[in-house]
Amino acid sequence: MMLKIGITGGIGSGKTVVSKCFQLLGIPVYNADDAAKKLMNENAQLRIILINHYGKDVFNGDNSLNKSWLANKVFNDDRKLQELNSLVHPIVADDYQKWLLLHKDAIYTVREAAILFETGLWKDLDFVILVDAPEALRIERVQLRDHRTIDAIKAIIQRQWQSDKKRTFAHAIIENDDQHLVLPQVMNLHSKFLNYGS
Repeated sequence: MMLKIGITGGIGSGKTVVSKCFQLLGIPVYNADDAAKKLMNENAQLRIILINHYGKDVFNGDNSLNKSWLANKVFNDDRKLQELNSLVHPIVADDYQKWLLLHKDAIYTVREAAILFETGLWKDLDFVILVDAPEALRIERVQLRDHRTIDAIKAIIQRQWQSDKKRTFAHAIIENDDQHLVLPQVMNLHSKFLNYGS
């Protein structure tokens, strides 16, 4: 039976770096956040749902998702953000199930998502890895990567579960704090998953 592994972590934790390590080892990785963005642009059913809910302004003139407009609509309101998630997540969940079928012969697969715990999706997985780093380092990384303000980054961090809470739910933790090497931690887990059930 194929193992379903989850990878999560707050913004700037380095979960995508860890996912890429697993990809380099030949493990299929489903990036839920990237899939959601793609589906919001390309999935006809989801596009209709979004237009019916938010109006035609949710898409630009070239039919691409109006990300900044939508973010301004929902980001500072928890209820509206949950509402958007409730529209998008069922379509992403269906896409993920189809993806799993494509990789049914894999020994294990990885699902990467920023809010795996917050949405309860971790309950459908066999094992969840938390990638973690000190908040100051995470803020520094996101500043370099996205050129966001410190206040904007802190606002995102506040909307995600804090590390202490995530650590209580995780089956394993990869420390990506610039003090520990990431690859040996990944290799240790990879070996564990390959030998699972043997």
